[in-house]
Amino acid sequence: MNKQSFGYTVLFTAVVSFVFVLALAVVNEVTADQIQFNQEVRLVRSVLNAMGVEFDDDEHARQLFNDVEQVEENDLSLYRYSQNDEVLYAKQYSGGGLWGPIRGHIGIRADAERTLGLTVLEHDETPGLGGRIDEPWFQEQFRNKRLVDGRIRMGSRDGQGDFDEDSGEFDGITGATSTSEAMERIINNHLEEISRALGGAS
Repeated sequence: MNKQSFGYTVLFTAVVSFVFVLALAVVNEVTADQIQFNQEVRLVRSVLNAMGVEFDDDEHARQLFNDVEQVEENDLSLYRYSQNDEVLYAKQYSGGGLWGPIRGHIGIRADAERTLGLTVLEHDETPGLGGRIDEPWFQEQFRNKRLVDGRIRMGSRDGQGDFDEDSGEFDGITGATSTSEAMERIINNHLEEISRALGGAS
């Protein structure tokens, strides 16, 4: 066949496309179980971290997660876990950031007076600016912090604020005011839902 002909070009393109599609299909099939496992582990770690539940590794986390219940409290879907005679709750949150949705989990005590922790699973915020919401210092500041009037408030920036754990204030991010304000709005909206639901829970 003439390699300069139109027919050869069409045939060559079709064969190459088929080979690439077949390779992608094989890779997808081979890795599907591992991808699903990784997604499950990521969810498990996020929920447990949001509730402040400590674990040693992924297998330990999966074992602990077997005791986490998914419950409906006044029509609100929550995760519930009992630890040392205390009932802990977590909820998936999502809301609009500067460039796209922000999603993660927020943990709260049964009395809805303190946060237990916060995780950020997904976001499209600017790397090095708003994207810093997925850094440990930002998320760790939500450990066992008192809520004031059921809400949080973003205060000074970049982990430099010397906020008491009972102040209800959290550090935002320098140069990322819009993302900080978005996080405050998103978390407060979900805290209000959780508090309302738990207020009527038995």
